[in-house]
Amino acid sequence: MTGYVRSHPILTAVMAVLLLGLLITSFPVISETEQVVVVRFGKPVRIYNKYQAGRPIGAAGAGINYRIPFAEQLVRIDKRVLDVDMQTQQVLSTDQRRLQVDAFARYRIVDPLRMYISARTESQLQEQLKPILGSEVRNELGKIEFAALLSPERQGIMDNVRTSLNRIASQYGVQIVDVRIKRTDLPDGAPLESAYDSMRTARQQEAQSIRAEGGKRAAIIKAEADAEAARTYAASFGKDPDFYDFYRAMQSYRATFVGQSGAKPPAPTTIVLSPQNDYLKEFTGRSR
Repeated sequence: MTGYVRSHPILTAVMAVLLLGLLITSFPVISETEQVVVVRFGKPVRIYNKYQAGRPIGAAGAGINYRIPFAEQLVRIDKRVLDVDMQTQQVLSTDQRRLQVDAFARYRIVDPLRMYISARTESQLQEQLKPILGSEVRNELGKIEFAALLSPERQGIMDNVRTSLNRIASQYGVQIVDVRIKRTDLPDGAPLESAYDSMRTARQQEAQSIRAEGGKRAAIIKAEADAEAARTYAASFGKDPDFYDFYRAMQSYRATFVGQSGAKPPAPTTIVLSPQNDYLKEFTGRSR
């Protein structure tokens, strides 16, 4: 054997390199962030490091594995959360607003075998998910008014899109993690100005309604407070009629000579009364 190696050094080196390459390809290293479908002559035979919910990173499956050289190929599929961008869609809302919507979805491949059978590669999977995402977003946004996209209802709308999209994506071995709207615009020109005018009018009407409701409630509260004060005064003054007369006279003097609280003072006026006039009895100290 040693003599053969010495007499054929080049051939021996080539054979050693081929043997080393064969060994390397027979024991591939699988990363923790990927799952691998082993395909033998076009037929999937086994899966390495398949995604399992709740399984910690570094669990059995990743690392060194084996395959039959030349007969088996490895299809590597990402195990992490991936993104797919939807092509900008024009959506007609229920209030007849044409919207330009740009959205994206985050997903994870949870069944690599089904994904391989239905789409073969990750790039083809994304191409198949894009029109599905656009269709679901268009259908869901077509059921609401434009103003709902500017309100907290937006989160519930996107949850509905995610639920409906999940039902379809499961056929590709995919789980939809989240769906978000990146941008929602109105077309430039007349539609945009019309939408602004409509929103401005709606906000003005809402403000007027709130002010009117506030004024109504303030009047009710004031009336209830005045009634309560009158009852309190009546109950108090009923115990001392002379004090009640005195208090009412002081109120009348203040309104006549000084003016109501918070109002403009009265214009200079000359009042001629007899000292014996009943209106001035509190000044003279006369009793009833």
